Amino acid sequence: MAPQEKQRFWTTDRIMNLILGIALAAAIIALVRYLSNVLLPFFAACFIAYLLQPLVGFNKKLTRSKGLALPAILTIIDVTAIAAAIAYVFMPSVLDELDTLGKIIHSVSSGERRLPPQYTAIVDFIGRYFNPESLRSLLDGTHLETVLNKGTSLIEESLDIIITVLAWLLTLIYIVFILADYPAIVRGFKLAIPARFRPATIAVVHQVETSMNHYFRGQGKVALCAAVFYCTGFSIIGLPLAIPMGLLVGALYMIPYFQYITLVPIAAICFIYSLGGTTQFLPEMGKCLLVYAISQSICDYLITPHVMGREMGLNPAIILLSLTVWGSLLGIIGMIIALPATALIMTYYRRYISEPAPHKGTPEGKEG
Repeated sequence: MAPQEKQRFWTTDRIMNLILGIALAAAIIALVRYLSNVLLPFFAACFIAYLLQPLVGFNKKLTRSKGLALPAILTIIDVTAIAAAIAYVFMPSVLDELDTLGKIIHSVSSGERRLPPQYTAIVDFIGRYFNPESLRSLLDGTHLETVLNKGTSLIEESLDIIITVLAWLLTLIYIVFILADYPAIVRGFKLAIPARFRPATIAVVHQVETSMNHYFRGQGKVALCAAVFYCTGFSIIGLPLAIPMGLLVGALYMIPYFQYITLVPIAAICFIYSLGGTTQFLPEMGKCLLVYAISQSICDYLITPHVMGREMGLNPAIILLSLTVWGSLLGIIGMIIALPATALIMTYYRRYISEPAPHKGTPEGKEG
């Protein structure tokens, strides 16, 4: 009987189930795309709440609280305090450096400082798309005052923006509720699965959860170390906006190879800085590339093998492909769920398709 069962794997029922599954997936994708503006804050809150679970557990042990409401609120306070402290310490220097870069661009564009002919097109491009004065106005609040002084007509035209901002404020509320009811949400997810499929589904989900925990929390440690190295390196070579750029590189470390996108703004900063006459573009950019080379070598060859080990979970090429595919299907929501969804599909494939199916007597549901 066993050989015959293997030969008749694709039965009529399985083909129909596959067709229905594909149709259901297409319907879900269409529905998520249609409701993306409403669902995006919720999915973002779920992702942030998942990342904050270790801090919630720490606060629960610290307060010896039986529930999760107090640890969840303390977690939000902790994260807000850290962000506010970073902004308080580094924002004045960031504003000063933006002022310096803005004055250099203004002096060149006004003719006070002569510019080689081959630089003219580049300066026009930077002045159009990378204006430090507009960035500074966004940071110090003058841009908001300008908007308010233009009258009610502009506010009426910006109604969609206001609604979007209010929707994103809901993200904070979502995070608090998800953190406070995280175990109940997990239990509800288990109960939503039909009892017949619950053991096998929960076993797959546990494997995905283990893989995601290993990746996100391990890669988060690598990203934190990378941010420290890049902030330190950029500060040593005297690059303007060293701290913000170092933090940006560290944050992009969560996605393999995305940190190299920052070479574009780094090159723009080096070029603007070189127009001031105190340095030249190529030596300044060379020092930045040296920071990239040293920091990348330390992270790739020392920190990543030690933190992540050999059990990466997902290959970096698969990660990039999943982000591209899911991002194309569902936009930002797709990029948020890309790694868990891809890990779920791969785990299901390895467990039930590529590997031999377990016999009926095996206790495959014990993990649930």
